[in-house]
Amino acid sequence: MLCLVGISIQDFRDRLVYWILFPVLGILLVTVHSLCSPHIWVLGLNVLMNLLLIAAVLLLTYLYSKIFRKEPFVDHSLGLGDILFFVAMALGFPTVTFLVLFVCSLLFSLLSFMTFKERFKNPTVPLAGLMGVFLILVLGYSVFVDEPDLYAF
Repeated sequence: MLCLVGISIQDFRDRLVYWILFPVLGILLVTVHSLCSPHIWVLGLNVLMNLLLIAAVLLLTYLYSKIFRKEPFVDHSLGLGDILFFVAMALGFPTVTFLVLFVCSLLFSLLSFMTFKERFKNPTVPLAGLMGVFLILVLGYSVFVDEPDLYAF
């Protein structure tokens, strides 16, 4: 959770996050995921499926950015930190859980930014920071309430 707090604070404040936090987050999440997986091949299959889903999302975003918006992909449509956050998140959960968390975190980020955009100094969306806040809330809730089991699927 401290890693997520660090990512969120840095992204809100500067729109720049120390790159080392993303591998640390990925290692922590894949460690928890491996402890909750029944077999190593299940973990590998989950991670592979999640990374393929992230690759599809990034490809569609890239094509939209290049074809329709006619602007560079990285640092205009999506930041490098956002991409690294997606990859770290993909390592940490079973595929069904990842899909639900990923979509819900994107919706949470959109609604949060639309609600509080006047308070942000920078007009860009702190996507990794908002997704980090969402994960803090979900992980905190699942630890203290023990429901839902994020690793049941």
